[in-house]
Amino acid sequence: MMATGQDIPYPKHSLSWGTFSCAPMCNAADAQMLQVMGRLAQGGWSMLRTTLVFLSPKALYTAPDSCYGRCEEPYNEEDECHCSPQCEKDHSCCEDYYRHCQPEGFSRSRDSITDQDLLRISEQLYGADHNKAQPSDIVINPQHQASPEETDDQEDRSPQPLYRYVNEKLFSKPTYSSFIKLLDNYQRTTGKEEEVTEEELQEQENFLREVMKTELMKKLFTFLQRYGSEQEFIADLQEMWFGLYSRGDGERDSSGFEHIFSGEVKKGKVSGFHNWIRFYLLEKQGMVNYFSHNFNGPWDTYPDVLGLQFSWDGFYKEVGSAFIGCSPEFELGLYTLCFIARPGRE
Repeated sequence: MMATGQDIPYPKHSLSWGTFSCAPMCNAADAQMLQVMGRLAQGGWSMLRTTLVFLSPKALYTAPDSCYGRCEEPYNEEDECHCSPQCEKDHSCCEDYYRHCQPEGFSRSRDSITDQDLLRISEQLYGADHNKAQPSDIVINPQHQASPEETDDQEDRSPQPLYRYVNEKLFSKPTYSSFIKLLDNYQRTTGKEEEVTEEELQEQENFLREVMKTELMKKLFTFLQRYGSEQEFIADLQEMWFGLYSRGDGERDSSGFEHIFSGEVKKGKVSGFHNWIRFYLLEKQGMVNYFSHNFNGPWDTYPDVLGLQFSWDGFYKEVGSAFIGCSPEFELGLYTLCFIARPGRE
């Protein structure tokens, strides 16, 4: 094993996107996740500019044979079907093109949201994250910093866990506790149809109800100005995050929430899995083994940002990424903003 680093009280370190190099085989969604995290963390929120690079909604939520979240996206010959207006002339539209991409379709952006608007609301969401961890709530032990050449060799260079301490009183807060109850509702292997029970549906509703009580999500709802009521907004959140779709084999085996927050295993590799709470809980159970990180630090931004390599019950994640110490509502709100404001675009 390589030499270990000293314990780092949260939030001393975060990813510097300017010096981070994603390995050649890095998953596109993970690279985009790291990029938006780096932009948000680099130099503090006040230094954000209108060149914000947002996480690609398509990479997060969409199925390859659906226009859900893909309306007006640029043509890509690798797509199974298409969702731009040109697809009607080419007779290459996905079957649900007219349902999603007509003026009243779910994923069509009806609002003119500028980059400056996105900058402003992102800063407001950050400032409204009252449930985030405090500096004394988390201590991480990042240990080995991997070079780009090391990220894909699956070698454990950090003998100790990533999280040395987490104040679990955080998890008693309503948005945290309702979020955690959702994490065991999924089969992680893609290709296996998900069966959603009544209890799981109730857990989804409870989580959305709790996050909508927060100032952060109320600010997002007010900013969007496209919903007649909070109930309409919640219904869209339900479909956006918990609606099931196929990741390629026809089975309804995935959802945005499962991919981003809980994590999946596809073709023998970890896919998604971007949540710090999920990582901590599984590491505590011995299900996750932390290998290394790729940030330079130190930074004093908040939330902290981490790019990392790890294995999940034997399945490897080459370049993972997570906000550390933010609340569930912050991540949900930020990614929802990306999805609605820039549907089908990077």
